[in-house]
This record gives sequence, structure tokens and C-alpha cells, in this order.
Amino acid sequence: MFEQADLKVHGKGMMALVRFSTRGYPRLGLIVSKKNVKRAVDRNRFKRLVRESVRLRQDHLPSVDIVVLARRGVQDIDNDTLHRQLYGMWKRLQRDAQAVIAEPTPERNT
Repeated sequence: MFEQADLKVHGKGMMALVRFSTRGYPRLGLIVSKKNVKRAVDRNRFKRLVRESVRLRQDHLPSVDIVVLARRGVQDIDNDTLHRQLYGMWKRLQRDAQAVIAEPTPERNT
């Protein structure tokens, strides 16, 4: 996934790697390392909020596989800010995915 990502979408304290799929619905993977987020309660909170965000936006997301990586400092972001960051990331993902789908490129692996 790291070398074969079709899109990368950044947010404060996180990054999403995106790969197009033909499944018809978005799938989510989460990488929250102990090195970047020390406490288990913070790792679990981040994962819970990302899952909820994708669940609420799944009807608007294209058919993609998404891997969200937590970066250092994500535990310091409060829930409201994290929700806004994720919402912005999903909006950018939709926009960028539409642009990639619209342009004919033979390199894209679907």
C-alpha cells in the first residue's frame, strides 16, 4: 500500500493513503503505533473517531481502500478538531478521486 497508493491526503497529525478498488464501498485500515501515540487510551480514541467518521461519510466516499496513519501529536488534538480534520480529509479525498477518475491514465491500478 505504501508504494502503490493512488492518492495521499494529509491532515494535522495524520495521513491517509488511498488506493482505488472495485468493491463498490470504501474500506478502512488504521496504523497507530505506540511510538507515535504512547497511551493505549489515546490510540483507541483516535481509532474510534476515525471509524465513526468513515461510517458517517461512507455514502459519499468513492470505492477506495483507505489506510490512515497517526502521526506524533495526534493525541493532543481534541475530538471536535479531529472531526473537522477528518471531514476535510474526506472532502479532499472525494475531490482528488474525482480528478483522478476523470483523467485517463494507464498507470492507475484498479
